[in-house]
Amino acid sequence: MTEGQAPQDREAALEAGSAVGGARDRRAGAIHTPSQQVVEASQMTAFTRAFAAHTGADLQSWQDLHSYCVQHSREFWRFFAHWCGTGPRFGGSLDPVRIGETCEEARFFPGLTLNFADSLLNLEVADADAPALTACRADGRRKRWTRGELRDAVGSLAQSLVALGVKPGDRVAALLRNDDLAVLAALAAAAVGATLSTSSPDTGVEAILDRFRSIEPRLLFTHAAPRPWDTGLPLADKAAALCDGLPSVTTVVPLDGDTLARPVAAAVVPLRELWRSDPTRPFDWPAFGFNHPLFIMFSSGTTGRPKRIVHGAGGSLLEHLKEHRLHCDLRPGDRLYFHTGCSWMMWNWQLSALAAGVEIVSYDGPISSIDTLWRLVAAERVTVFGTSPPYLRMCQEAGLAPGRQLDLGALRAILSTGSVLHDEQFEWVAQAVKDLPLQSISGGTDILGCFVLGNPNLPVWAGEAQCASLGLDVQARREGVAATAPGIGQLVCGNAFPSRPLGFWDDPDGTGFHSAYFSQAAGVWSHGDLVSFSPGGGVRLHGRCDGVLNVRGIKFAPGEIERVLRGIPGIREAMVVERRPGGCEQQIVALLVLADG
Repeated sequence: MTEGQAPQDREAALEAGSAVGGARDRRAGAIHTPSQQVVEASQMTAFTRAFAAHTGADLQSWQDLHSYCVQHSREFWRFFAHWCGTGPRFGGSLDPVRIGETCEEARFFPGLTLNFADSLLNLEVADADAPALTACRADGRRKRWTRGELRDAVGSLAQSLVALGVKPGDRVAALLRNDDLAVLAALAAAAVGATLSTSSPDTGVEAILDRFRSIEPRLLFTHAAPRPWDTGLPLADKAAALCDGLPSVTTVVPLDGDTLARPVAAAVVPLRELWRSDPTRPFDWPAFGFNHPLFIMFSSGTTGRPKRIVHGAGGSLLEHLKEHRLHCDLRPGDRLYFHTGCSWMMWNWQLSALAAGVEIVSYDGPISSIDTLWRLVAAERVTVFGTSPPYLRMCQEAGLAPGRQLDLGALRAILSTGSVLHDEQFEWVAQAVKDLPLQSISGGTDILGCFVLGNPNLPVWAGEAQCASLGLDVQARREGVAATAPGIGQLVCGNAFPSRPLGFWDDPDGTGFHSAYFSQAAGVWSHGDLVSFSPGGGVRLHGRCDGVLNVRGIKFAPGEIERVLRGIPGIREAMVVERRPGGCEQQIVALLVLADG
């Protein structure tokens, strides 16, 4: 809600919505309101109408649709999987939709099979000549792939991986720059049924080993060639050190060179040699179970050793299709650029956009000037740009006006995640970029997806994510208070969802998995974020539960103070922490970085 806006004004705007939750009265204070033409053309509208016709339900608003999908979860997921058509390339049966009732025990679509990479690159969603990937380098060079070219290259590399002995269920580790070769390696590993874990070059060797050593990878993909902006240990040396520390690795594949910095025990097979191989027959894209392990991802490790989270192929794909097609309205012809590295789950998330027929844009390089990313968005005619609150704030404080300084005519939406997106960033985008939806999205590595995100049919209100993810029973839970009561609570999900991870690696009885997410409330996913809901279903993020401070019985989130501090001229950055010096009474300390001068 914008500053000074009365709740009744907000409710009046919400009541003015169309039958599918669309156009609102701009005078009521929304930062952005979709036009009726946008609402009518959105995939959310198409799905709502198709689902209403299928069920006979009266789905007159977004709230009607979301409530019905939560209450009839099996019906929703079955219909959505069918509605996606040939995109997911599912085989087998949609029934049963789910075995088990609670979030902790449920397994979705045990009768379905798929090949994740085949689903992302199938030629029925978009044809072989459609653009699929543009890899941008800091020096201005570009490598462009059509869908057919990328599919052929992935199939060829996958066939070579099979010849190397890589089998379904083998773990593959990857030290990757954000370029086209990273995409190729990831999809080839998925194509053969291997389980992939990735890391970015800027991560330290010990931190990478702390993650990769525990999963015992058989093969290591790595970039090795230097870049001018690299710092620290050269990448070829880092790759060699990983090989030394990973005795399970039998083969290492340099993606952009022939050798590492020095000899290693593993066989070194350059990517170019695998591409030169001549398979006796085309790759046949084998099918695996819906819950086949696709990725092992790692938590930040801020509260202990990183959690080794196993994500299934089918659940990840289905959730991403829902988020990409319905919530982001991505479709063939769109160009998605998300500023990310290969250690962050958003890299995996944007990769899946290929399943919606989208062209993804990658960037391998530094932010050499504040407007670097905006220039990339303009030059590549990006339609959906993914970024973070710190970058938007940096642009705001630098006085940038990208909408006036660059041609952003193709851009229709901005996504932001990674930390809390504050009201002033919404207002800056509206004033300095253009009139478009700035969609705050949040979920994380734990679910490889979003609990709250955007909606093409709804207005954007400063400081809020537009809605909960369709079909997920997201609540702000507080002890002894009804879930629907206003106020800040812990983000929980009360029902089962397909992208719930399969569990933790090397946690055979599920004890660690249960402790992390289900020990606070049996069967209910407890996520650890603090959120509050507006009367219209928007969601405001307030930081993490484990960052809550308790001062003589009064609980608050550091973000509440940090929000005030950020508004004081002269303060560049602010953080609030708890301190107990020498066993004395608790203190709350503000750590400040002041502006120059």
